[in-house]
Amino acid sequence: MALLLRLPFLALPPTLSDDLWRYVWDGRVIASGANPWRLAPAAAELAPLRDDVWRRLPHREVPTVYPPLAMGAFSIAASLPDAAEAPALKALLTAADLGVCALLLALARRRGLPAARAAWYAWSPVVALEVAGMGHVDALGAAAAVGAVLLLVAGRGNTGAAAAGAAAAAGVLAKLAPAAALPMWARQSGRPGRFLAAAVGLAALGLAPVALSVGGVPPGFVAYGVSWEHAGALFEPLWRLLDRAGAAPALAGWLERAEAATGWYAAWDGVYPLLYPQLLAKALLAVAAAAVVARSLREADPVAGSRRLFGGLLVVSATFYPWYLLWVLPFAALGRSAPWLLLAALSPLLYLPGLRGVPLYPGVWLAVWGPPAALAAAQALAVRRRSRTGGAR
Repeated sequence: MALLLRLPFLALPPTLSDDLWRYVWDGRVIASGANPWRLAPAAAELAPLRDDVWRRLPHREVPTVYPPLAMGAFSIAASLPDAAEAPALKALLTAADLGVCALLLALARRRGLPAARAAWYAWSPVVALEVAGMGHVDALGAAAAVGAVLLLVAGRGNTGAAAAGAAAAAGVLAKLAPAAALPMWARQSGRPGRFLAAAVGLAALGLAPVALSVGGVPPGFVAYGVSWEHAGALFEPLWRLLDRAGAAPALAGWLERAEAATGWYAAWDGVYPLLYPQLLAKALLAVAAAAVVARSLREADPVAGSRRLFGGLLVVSATFYPWYLLWVLPFAALGRSAPWLLLAALSPLLYLPGLRGVPLYPGVWLAVWGPPAALAAAQALAVRRRSRTGGAR
């Protein structure tokens, strides 16, 4: 059923997102021998590669943000004729997505859960749309993450911990999101040293050449962290609240007084351009993200813990697109987490601003995040009432 659901989407052109064209471009850059982490599509050195794909690209001034394993998948398509590149990539990522479905079945059986719960992911129209239809690489990382959790649940001592660490490293090298789960998964493995040796070692082995080739953190990663923002659950109202409260001018005034008191004018001049509401909101949410990761160290169950960790990071992220749910939905499916399943059903509404010119905030943002938030609050209240009733008895 999962395969049959995805087949019609494979024929769709990637009209809702242009990420697939960036994948194709990055694959061509790798195949040409150039460095996509250093050279943006607009770079003069890449002018010989420009064609219709290049003209479809947004953010041509930003080098790639994708880690080496994802780039390896992109480069496979670059060996095919031009007309076959995008379909081949979609087929490859759909195969990874079907792998998630198979891993979920195995994980459900291992946990003693009804195998049919995997259908909440496998038969999700949003998953089929975002992977088979739009061709998002998150499916590759999600497959590695679910594989890591399955290996953690299976146990098997040092060998199992090392294998889970290797799977987690593959997730990091496909997309960086699983890096936040490494501390939690290491603790849950029972052999954190063995897990981290495999996970961190393999991830470093893949990422170190990238860092060396650009002399530090790839500029595309920095640009994403600083500049990208879209439909964040907390970010959208938070930055507006900071703007209305005058947080940036207040901090600038405090900085001026600090400069006058210390005389360190040159040392602080570079801070002023950073004092604007959106970046201040991101700084606050980065602290919240660190708290989410720290809290995850108390999670004993890899399945529920992964759902809460990835879900919490998604809530505090400044950027949210429907395909980001691929990191949460596998674990939400096994737990039948109604708020996340409802969010998945509502998330395509985020395409309305681009398709119909509807303002994102507050209408669309509230329509997407409001009902799941209300449902989560109602569930939490019901649990609290049951616990109080049980305590009274």
